[in-house]
Amino acid sequence: MPKQDTVTIIDNATGKKAEFPVIRGSEGPPVVDIGRFYRELGYFTFDPGFVSTASCRSNITFIDGDAGVLLYRGYPIEQLAEKSNFLDVSHLLLYGELPDSKQHDQFSSIIRHHTMINESLKGFYDGFYHDAHPMAILVGVVGSLSAFYHDSTDIHNPEHREIAAHRLIAKMPTIAAASYKHSIGEPFVYPRNDQSYCGNLLQMMFSIPSERYEVDPIAERALDMIFIIHADHEQNASTSTVRLAGSSGANPFACISSGITALWGPAHGGANEAVLQMLAEIGDVKNIPRYLEKAKDRNDPFRLMGFGHRVYKNYDPRAKIIRKMCHEVLNKLGDANDPYLELAMRLEEIALKEDYFIERRLYPNVDFYSGIIYRALGIPSNMFTVMFAIARTVGWVAQWMEMIAEPDQRIGRPRQIYTGASRRDYPDR
Repeated sequence: MPKQDTVTIIDNATGKKAEFPVIRGSEGPPVVDIGRFYRELGYFTFDPGFVSTASCRSNITFIDGDAGVLLYRGYPIEQLAEKSNFLDVSHLLLYGELPDSKQHDQFSSIIRHHTMINESLKGFYDGFYHDAHPMAILVGVVGSLSAFYHDSTDIHNPEHREIAAHRLIAKMPTIAAASYKHSIGEPFVYPRNDQSYCGNLLQMMFSIPSERYEVDPIAERALDMIFIIHADHEQNASTSTVRLAGSSGANPFACISSGITALWGPAHGGANEAVLQMLAEIGDVKNIPRYLEKAKDRNDPFRLMGFGHRVYKNYDPRAKIIRKMCHEVLNKLGDANDPYLELAMRLEEIALKEDYFIERRLYPNVDFYSGIIYRALGIPSNMFTVMFAIARTVGWVAQWMEMIAEPDQRIGRPRQIYTGASRRDYPDR
């Protein structure tokens, strides 16, 4: 049997030496197992933001940021976006394989028949002001699901875990659409089992009881594609939050609610909403040169939102996919007189040609294009992160299920460097 690769660490201060095993995944760089680091050498490791730390083993998603690669269970995101649909991708993430025709019909039927929410849940919405941010409502309502669905909260029961997964994926659009309807003072619209996943969301958001509503196929396909490319993205902030909450044994509804909370941040899921805020600040195409100079000035607080990515040092592969869809949506559904859309297209044109952006690889990212598509579809900016949460729910659930099933799963407990006062005695008065 071949000897496992190891890395030897020598402490120059004490002369202690220790070997640590190297773990190699199917893709990506090797990882040094430092689980015994403190026991062997007496040190903790320091890695702010966990930029060089693998927190878990996972079979779900792989990212190569330098090469601009994103794989779901081994399938390139470009192929899934072109050939698949969101529910089939959801099946892939949950179960590891794309469904055959029978599995597709069965899974789609299960999701369709879980879309209703308990009628008592509707009363929750009355407790929120009409101008409450929809993400605030989403956090509260999703967290409350455990109070209504006791038959799927035993995390040690595989059947319970699967039922909870199906319920979360199915009910998230219903909860999100109700949040939107509450904010505009319109009656809630019940889901329809004869609609697709994204078609159902559109009709729950935009239909009214007094008129017939037809789902636009371009809008439906655009949403489906956005949801595919947003479905999972490895161990990002919100996914790590779901895993950390889940490691304590919390029920799945509470764990997903914690992920929604993390997603809300402008540095994460709120980035596409921030893109529209940036465009509003620029205001007019003629102001673009001045704001580009501000963006280049390190001493200026202005930042171009929707450009570049922490992980992708090449072009974000999801942005390549969504860019084509963005232009198709704008050509067929966009308002030609919308100044934000004109601004966005001009910024994109500059970023793809100007040396400053090219040298720094500040390409338009997925948040830039998704915000523009949402606006063209008539979705208000305060719902952008909610749409992200709907798509990412399947990734959160898949990651949570994977974590719970691990035989050596342990509660997450990061260490720290304490920089406060040393031990001291309470003063005599």
